[in-house]
Amino acid sequence: MRLFVALLPPPSVADELADAVGPLRRLPDASALRWTARESWHFTLAFLGEVADPVRPELAERLGRAAARHEPCALRLSGGGRFGDRALWAGADGDLTGLAALAGSVRDAARRAGAPPDAEHAFRPHLTLARAQRGHAVSLRPFADALTALHGAAWSADTLHLVSSALPRSGVPGEQPRYTTQESWPLGRPAAHRPEG
Repeated sequence: MRLFVALLPPPSVADELADAVGPLRRLPDASALRWTARESWHFTLAFLGEVADPVRPELAERLGRAAARHEPCALRLSGGGRFGDRALWAGADGDLTGLAALAGSVRDAARRAGAPPDAEHAFRPHLTLARAQRGHAVSLRPFADALTALHGAAWSADTLHLVSSALPRSGVPGEQPRYTTQESWPLGRPAAHRPEG
């Protein structure tokens, strides 16, 4: 199963982002981009690729322990950017130190479980909005520039998700991967184990 570990924005944040993305979809060359579906929006902490079924129980156990060691992160959508002219993304602001520490723990947990993260996907907090379609040369600079003013409301990233990614098989242009949450863990120790005061 093809897996990654992620934080998912709450519906109110997805609403905000949808409002910001709407005008981008009307810019010149927007039709040359493959826009990610709202239900697919996420911040990837670790991309694991294909993970064998026998590895999954230990992976889940270790990810649960990693989640328990980290408190929720206060985040907000902020600005945007691009990976060359391949992908357009929205950025994050807030507790980026806590977010990076969580990503490090997740990556270590996956490595120890026998599902090492893809080395080509180093952690960089971003939420992918669109990708250039194959065979279409398009500059993503105007799209990234239009995201400069994006400064969303603060939200608490409080749940870690293990997500499967089923790649499109139909060959229909524009079809996107299908993401399904396999397991989730709250960040932070259970309330019964938190120190008083």
